[in-house]
Amino acid sequence: MRFVAVTDIHGNAKMSRKLAGLIAGERPDILLIAGDITHFSRAETARKVLGPLLETDVPILAVHGNCDGRDVPELLEELGINLHDRRRELNGVGFVGIGGSNITPFNTIWELTEDEIREILLRNYRPGDVILSHVPPRDTRADLVRSGLHVGSSALREFIEDNDVPLVVTGHIHEARSVDRVGKTVIVNPGPLFRGYYAVIDFDENEKRVRNLELKEL
Repeated sequence: MRFVAVTDIHGNAKMSRKLAGLIAGERPDILLIAGDITHFSRAETARKVLGPLLETDVPILAVHGNCDGRDVPELLEELGINLHDRRRELNGVGFVGIGGSNITPFNTIWELTEDEIREILLRNYRPGDVILSHVPPRDTRADLVRSGLHVGSSALREFIEDNDVPLVVTGHIHEARSVDRVGKTVIVNPGPLFRGYYAVIDFDENEKRVRNLELKEL
């Protein structure tokens, strides 16, 4: 399977239209959206941002981010693409989603305790599943902010260490565009789509492993 992965659109419909125009050339089987579709805006903004991507007819799975409005998860549910706190299976590959972020100093709209993050994973995850999480795992390249601090989720980090998760697609930390590994787990933060960044991932659905991964730019 081929995934196109994006995150942190932050209301930039121009970039979502640009990606929609190029997406056929990438030939993805699925589009993964790791949250912050809007920038503290409501569902009507998210609908405008997602519209061009929905028109591509590529299956989409998405979670909300900590900066999405309170009604954005309801929109994702209405559109049939919501993955937060659930498991979906496509072409033999399972996907589990975590929306929002861990607790931040900024009191943003959607924040979860580490216990809540852990419970989502324990409720939904099956061996070999891909995790789509707005918040990255702690102490990786994907959660490193400019000050040098690691601000990701410790519960997610512990879970992937204990379960040999094949792939985590994440976002949240704009400056932490990266590919990293924790044991057998590949972790990718595609970088924010509002800056034109995305990732293309080739995933072996039989062996449940990443075969190839590219960070790309529109």
